[in-house]
Amino acid sequence: MDNAPPPTRLRHLAAELAEAKPMRRGSLSERTIKCSKPGCACADDPKARHGPYFSLTRAVQGKTHSRFLTAEQAAVARQQIEAGHQSRSQLDAYWEGCEDWADRELEGSATASAREAEKGGSTPTSKRKSSRKSRRC
Repeated sequence: MDNAPPPTRLRHLAAELAEAKPMRRGSLSERTIKCSKPGCACADDPKARHGPYFSLTRAVQGKTHSRFLTAEQAAVARQQIEAGHQSRSQLDAYWEGCEDWADRELEGSATASAREAEKGGSTPTSKRKSSRKSRRC
């Protein structure tokens, strides 16, 4: 097995992933709503609807969790979600790089095994015992 150091690209990706930053999973939605007050303009005019209201939604252990945010919080959450997407992309690239490195290591060991086979391979570690022939009387 080859104990070559990790490729430079993997070292850079690992360093980027090690930098802690605020990020999150989930989605952010912006909604306007109609109220149920009689005579309110929101019932007839979509531009007069109430809001916008911002909702941050995320699945946790199979359950959907949502919470309302202010416009300022929504702007921050949007950046955090984007940072999460970027981190996921970097992690995927890191995995792909590690798998490529592992493939090269396997190819290197296959080449070494082929060379050993050409030389006659490895020697057996124990001697074969002769088989006993049954005696019939």
